[in-house]
Amino acid sequence: MTSELTIGLLGCGNVGAALVQLVEAQADDVEQRTGIRLRIARVAVRNLSAPREVELADGVLTRDTHGVVTDPSIDIVVEAIGGIEPARGLILQALANGKSVVTANKELLANVGAELYTAADTAGRDLLFEAAVAGGIPIMRALRESLHGEPIDRVLGIINGTTNYILTKMTDAVDFGGDADYAAALSDAQRLGYAERDPTADVEGFDAGAKAAIIATVAFGAKVVAGDVYHEGIGAITAAEIAIARRLGYVVKPLAIVERDNGEISVRVHPAMVPLDHPLATVRDSFNAVFVEGRFVDSLMFYGRGAGGAPTASAVFGDVVDAALNLQSGTHRTLGALAPAAIRPIDESTAEYLLGLDVADRPGVLHAVTGVFAEHGVSIRVAEQEGNGPDARLVFITHVARESDVQATVRQLRDLDDVRNVGGLLRVIGD
Repeated sequence: MTSELTIGLLGCGNVGAALVQLVEAQADDVEQRTGIRLRIARVAVRNLSAPREVELADGVLTRDTHGVVTDPSIDIVVEAIGGIEPARGLILQALANGKSVVTANKELLANVGAELYTAADTAGRDLLFEAAVAGGIPIMRALRESLHGEPIDRVLGIINGTTNYILTKMTDAVDFGGDADYAAALSDAQRLGYAERDPTADVEGFDAGAKAAIIATVAFGAKVVAGDVYHEGIGAITAAEIAIARRLGYVVKPLAIVERDNGEISVRVHPAMVPLDHPLATVRDSFNAVFVEGRFVDSLMFYGRGAGGAPTASAVFGDVVDAALNLQSGTHRTLGALAPAAIRPIDESTAEYLLGLDVADRPGVLHAVTGVFAEHGVSIRVAEQEGNGPDARLVFITHVARESDVQATVRQLRDLDDVRNVGGLLRVIGD
């Protein structure tokens, strides 16, 4: 016997409009498989007269968001308005009124997620958020369900399509002898709609940082928030660094990394050198991929479209179907009790590092430079010289070293008379 469940949608932008189309297109299939008929009953928007990609029946559109979340005829609320407020208050109100909630709001969850998860458990309702991380890639469901019993050591991934697109274009330019110009690649990303007019959230790592906080919370069962994440943008990456990385067998990628070691959690977002034989090295353009490393499962990779209306709406719709099934059976998903997070500062993290120095080409320079590395306990794995005379450049890759020791090395190298310039510092990940 078929039962009908109704959806109240908050927001009807790219994702909301795509969700409306998906619900209509898949309603018959979902009903056949589950016995549940899904219907969008109310859609709350700011401007009733704004043009939209979808047509809605008379009486569906409203400006009254609070009316949607308190409407006793609504079973599931989908939040697609973004931001922290009023989204936070509306979700809390929806849960208090017995609705299950689906959201794609990474900013909200990365800042006040723990409060919302607790409210959902108290209400005995779902708060599902697959689309908040990596768009259509089902990484949240894998971490929450399939890998729930797996002791996960590390999750690393490319979870921002804008920065991956920019670095892909710069790398291609280096490979084909062109001009690997960051500004030109960013402009191209904006023209194609991959980057916003103000790209700060993407290129400085804040978007990926919010997603990394959510991943860490779910993977490790701890309260990790956006403020716990170390961010480093991609704006300082140069063609020379990309070329060096390629010559040494690496590609520069924008990575989010969450790790747990000895009870501490490290969460960081920064560009890094990935070996060419690592699966993440092949992830190009605006695609995303998440690499999970577990103690028993070894390594898994999830790959696909990390953004866009249709892929994100697909993830939202999957959560809606799950919420509907759980309502029908009287159950709900839970993250359980979240433990306090012991966050490891970036200074205490470890990695291998690439560092390039422009130096005076005369006797004793290499000895002086390597002496600084040794003074701070940073061991050198690879040392090369490029060019001669005024174009002399030393390139080093270290063994695994502590961030604070490497940063102290860089500061002292800048003070050497024979060092004209210290290039950017790139971490090496995935060996």
